[in-house]
Amino acid sequence: MHAHPARHDTRQPPFDSLVTALNRQSGRVARGVLAGWVAAGLTVVGLIAPAASAAQVRRPTFPSPPPFAGEEMTVLEYDPRSTLVVPGTELGRARYPFIDVHLHLDGTASREELAELVAGMDSINLQVGVNLSGGTGDLLAAQIRGFEEAAPGRIVVFANVDFTGVGTPGFGERAAAQLESDFQIGARGLKIFKDLGMYVEDVSGQRVGVDDPRLDPIWEKAGELGMPVLIHTADPAEFWAPMDQHNERWLELRERPRRKQEAPPTWEELIGEQMNLFRRHPNTHFIAAHLGWMGNDLARLGSLLDEIPNMHTELGAVIYEPGRQPRFAREFFIKYQDRILMGKDRWDPGEYSTYFRVLETDDEYFPYYRKYHAFWRMYGLDLPDEVLRKVYFENALKLVPGLDATRFPGG
Repeated sequence: MHAHPARHDTRQPPFDSLVTALNRQSGRVARGVLAGWVAAGLTVVGLIAPAASAAQVRRPTFPSPPPFAGEEMTVLEYDPRSTLVVPGTELGRARYPFIDVHLHLDGTASREELAELVAGMDSINLQVGVNLSGGTGDLLAAQIRGFEEAAPGRIVVFANVDFTGVGTPGFGERAAAQLESDFQIGARGLKIFKDLGMYVEDVSGQRVGVDDPRLDPIWEKAGELGMPVLIHTADPAEFWAPMDQHNERWLELRERPRRKQEAPPTWEELIGEQMNLFRRHPNTHFIAAHLGWMGNDLARLGSLLDEIPNMHTELGAVIYEPGRQPRFAREFFIKYQDRILMGKDRWDPGEYSTYFRVLETDDEYFPYYRKYHAFWRMYGLDLPDEVLRKVYFENALKLVPGLDATRFPGG
């Protein structure tokens, strides 16, 4: 009987046998088994015996990918072109003449600059603009005079309050008297900046809350004179949130780091103070700027409008909020059609088109004009004409005294 020479098994060992061998050898693969695999042209990447040389088993190598255009671009620079093909409407002009209740302009500008401003207004069907940066006293008078000389009746001015000296005896009464004087020279309303509540301090260095009772004479006087108070309180709530990967405003905070806020006061404290102010002065009409920074929670905003009948709101710099929730926002606008006013904030005629498309059309998936505010796309609300008329001009005609109603349909 002849002995046959031993043969190497060229078949791949079963997985279970491999596990058993690895366990038995404490992580080492037997040389004979490994040699058999190599002879058969088989390799197990990553399961190489410590004693095996590089000549026996080689790992595969891959060339580095070539550099590509845009490899180093930033998040802000990333601006993909949508491949979505859907019907769309380019609107450079509003369907109805409108009143913008939230602008920051300069009535002391040159005649040429004011003429250019009025031409821009005409191009988009903006009949009356409200300048919220009027100041008080002599500055206010100069603003009103400049606008009236350049374009009578086209730009009206709201006064502001100088909060220097809060805490001194009689401050509220003096400020109220100044407001009445400003009204007599032509101020149509009062604008309060976000400084109140966030940065204004009294003479002892303490923060002055939005609802500080020492200021009550101002709000009472505004109500007595029929002057609406357009008030900007706080900023988007995300400015108080951690600046991490979950913050929806991360891009804006990265580009505008000074907008980051730290408590105290918290966002909830500031908004709570604002609502207390509105409740305490039911005879004064308040307009919460920027949808009250609740455009991302319209149900909450609606509940406050239900509770506080002298509260109104406007769209300055926040059309991106209703524009990303078209069905719910449409219901909101229809329900609160008597409480919402048109506002833009920053003057740029070319940017109004986004407002018109959101309010007037049923367009889908179109861009917002400032990426760090909204990296998402817009959708149209397709509002009924009766709602558009109220938002565009009818509500403002009711709230702001002395506007020329003959400039508008039905006036």
